[in-house]
Amino acid sequence: MEASVRAPAKRHPFLAVMVAVALAIISSSTSSVVVEAFATTPLPRGSPSSSSSSSSLGVSIGLGPESDDGSSATKNKSEVGDVDDDDSESSKKFGKSFDPYDPEIVIRGEDGLPLPHITDFEPYRESRMSSSDKAADAWFKSLLESGGGDVFLGPVSASHMDRLITKAELVDEPVLRYGEDEEWTPYVSRRLPTSPLYPAYGLETYGLPVLRRGAEAWKNFDVNGIVSVDYSTRPLGIGTDHDIEEDRRDRVITSLRDKGAWLEDDMCAARLVYVNGRFCPGLSKQTDMAKNLDRSHFESGMVDERTLEYLVRLPDGFTDRLAADVPDTSAKGPLTSYMKLSGPDHNVGKATSQFAINGQQGTAAFAALNSVKAGCVAYVESSVTASGGGGGGEGGGEGEGEGAPPQPVLIVNAQTPSGGGMNDVESDEEVRRGVAFHPRTLVVAGEGSVLSLAQMCVDLDDDDVVASSSSSSSSPRPTLVNGYTQIYVGRDANVTHTFLDESGGIVTPDVDMSDEEASALFTPSSVDDDGSTAPILLPRDVESRRPALRNANFQAIDVHVVGDNGSYASTVMEIGGCASFARDCMRRLTDLHYRWGEQRTDMQTNIHHVAQGTLLRQEQRNMVGGRSTASFRGRIRVEQSAQQTDSKQLSRTVLLSDYARIWATPSLEIVADDVQCTHGATVSDLSEEELFYLRSRGLDMTTARNMLMYAFVEEIGGGVDTSIMGGFDDENGLRKRIIRRLENVVPKREKKLVGGEFQSV
Repeated sequence: MEASVRAPAKRHPFLAVMVAVALAIISSSTSSVVVEAFATTPLPRGSPSSSSSSSSLGVSIGLGPESDDGSSATKNKSEVGDVDDDDSESSKKFGKSFDPYDPEIVIRGEDGLPLPHITDFEPYRESRMSSSDKAADAWFKSLLESGGGDVFLGPVSASHMDRLITKAELVDEPVLRYGEDEEWTPYVSRRLPTSPLYPAYGLETYGLPVLRRGAEAWKNFDVNGIVSVDYSTRPLGIGTDHDIEEDRRDRVITSLRDKGAWLEDDMCAARLVYVNGRFCPGLSKQTDMAKNLDRSHFESGMVDERTLEYLVRLPDGFTDRLAADVPDTSAKGPLTSYMKLSGPDHNVGKATSQFAINGQQGTAAFAALNSVKAGCVAYVESSVTASGGGGGGEGGGEGEGEGAPPQPVLIVNAQTPSGGGMNDVESDEEVRRGVAFHPRTLVVAGEGSVLSLAQMCVDLDDDDVVASSSSSSSSPRPTLVNGYTQIYVGRDANVTHTFLDESGGIVTPDVDMSDEEASALFTPSSVDDDGSTAPILLPRDVESRRPALRNANFQAIDVHVVGDNGSYASTVMEIGGCASFARDCMRRLTDLHYRWGEQRTDMQTNIHHVAQGTLLRQEQRNMVGGRSTASFRGRIRVEQSAQQTDSKQLSRTVLLSDYARIWATPSLEIVADDVQCTHGATVSDLSEEELFYLRSRGLDMTTARNMLMYAFVEEIGGGVDTSIMGGFDDENGLRKRIIRRLENVVPKREKKLVGGEFQSV
């Protein structure tokens, strides 16, 4: 809300009345109209929507129309007089012809002096930026300018670069009048004509909103922490293939297999492997279904128009054209505009408006940054049916029988400690600079197809495994992974999506231990010659110095179900390093975020129901311990066109430490009137009754806690593709990897009564 009533009054029904009451005292002279105070644009007298009395000033005060004798009574149009009646003196002065934004109108301040109408807003564009905002802009600029102006995605990179560097226009919205414009709505409010029009938070410098500490999308995110790390280096050789030397290939495969990020050729329909943002053809299995798109494909025009249209799309409504036309019963035809859905009274408006940005996930700028800096695209197009038919090429239906599930398409994004940005000789300043790379994935599921997609983010612990002699180094660097995945599900298509992030290493256990406990359990870190001892290095000090703690993993997953009876089911498990997820999905969603040590995570979902009869089941779980923090903000919006929607959302969190924190904010925005929607959130520690039951059967406290923690995770893991999950006895299977992580961080101390409740201490 800018200096007036910038936020739409339609969200606050009482505001329309309150603003109408706060009217100005208007007097006229031969040369101008003087307004001592101004609040809103009056409705024309006699408009059908006006159930208010008209004063001698000719403006609405919310009491209903007056009769000629001054009493309040209901009149039809003929009794009150047509608003177009030119003989009406009040309508001439204050009716349709009255424009409060006319610069000839004089508005006086408290000192009685005239206040100028502000029409040039550019001098105020950056006037309210804080030092934190300026640091965020400088940080984003360093990412945008890293590596020079070399781009690889052709027109996609050019289009998104233009969107970023072209500042959002500061244009005041026109005054709409009842009966003259179909976009007119009584639920509107405007800035004062003597107040400047500020850009929405994050739009001061760029055409897409970047991160801001005060913005709703980044409310619980450590903005100052992320911008304090320099990620302005690009991996060496970005945009070119990474040819692993033959003598190193087996070592890389062994490392990926140990991480659970490898499927043999006969176990997958396709496999695309990327190391530090570069495609590795020697480790990949490309087919007609899945292949890598590089600079040569874009420069030669081999990428068709439909694929380019998909790649150019931006999330959060910054591509206003809907991904598919939505049938509408009105005479206007199908719905095509994002900003006009449920309009005019309930639309979100322009994507750059303050109200629209408050409901966004903050991913549009990072998606555009991905297009500018990505070196290639992992492209998957499926036309394989459940029976193995279709045009899947080499990978389509191989080894499949009638009704058998399809083999998965595996996409692996691996990173080394240096992030691929190291040379043999570098200055200390260069070593401290982090590396950013931008994985890009596009998935198109054709009509009637069935696709199982698995994406994995893993660490390769040794740079020498993949490094050539010209870039070998083992010094770790902070890394920023800015991934953008787009998925389009066609008519009768069925997509099962597994996303696993296990990057970021293993956290330090016992970081929630007090100083007294650490002094009793740990020995001094060193003993000097004189017999004196160095201070004890506490577990939380060890964790704070762990290099991987400075890594960041941003993942935007943008999903559109664009055909009737299309189905999308995803399982996201974030059990590694720091991450921020933002998603726009449909159908069934299950998510798990595992946080320990001093990690931070931010999970945001935006489920947008546009078409009739859509179905959603979302269950989001968090396991938070140590001194870590987690945040979940889940938004469901049901448009007026999405009648008979059935949407359910639940967030469940287990807090395993008194020092851990979680912000869980599920939300519903329903414009339709024939829906079934629920949402909720629960936060608790492990159940005392369940622990007592297990301990009464002979289990110690640590084992009992570990069993309950594993059961909490297993319910989410059931949605992972069986090829990725692995067998129960598979030492490198997902279950065993999760169990090892849980055993590393399970609380080991007993509970005591603190503050009237049982808590972990």
